Amino acid sequence: MVKSPVLKSGLFIECAMQNIRNQQKGFTLLELMVTFAIIAILATIAIPAYSEYVKQGKVAEATSTLADLRIRTEQYFQDTRTYVNAPCTPAPGTTKHFDFVCNADATTYTITATGKADQDLSGFEFTINQDNLKTSKYEGATGATCWITKKGGTC
Repeated sequence: MVKSPVLKSGLFIECAMQNIRNQQKGFTLLELMVTFAIIAILATIAIPAYSEYVKQGKVAEATSTLADLRIRTEQYFQDTRTYVNAPCTPAPGTTKHFDFVCNADATTYTITATGKADQDLSGFEFTINQDNLKTSKYEGATGATCWITKKGGTC
């Protein structure tokens, strides 16, 4: 039986490829650099977006607690005809991201939620009063008639 030279060369190429496969282990430097570059690009986009999303979640604590405190304060006023000694601050330990202060007299009140610096919320402030007037400060942006709850938000 005569072997054809093509078959011999094909067998030679197959053996050579098998040797190369056996010698290559791991990744090349170029493959690692490309992977690292892709991860870096994704991180520069994802991390700031995620941080803003987390801040929006923390701000929800302030707005929902202020709304609840306003309802409780107005119910107290309906019963006593005064805001003095109204329950216009949350129970101690129930809020994590904001400090709440209530200034009340017989006919008016203002409840203020101020962001805690250790929660990365310095510069955040939300208020509400007896006329349901809402004001806010969100990372430098001011809402004179509403609560701004996200970066770039407006009234």
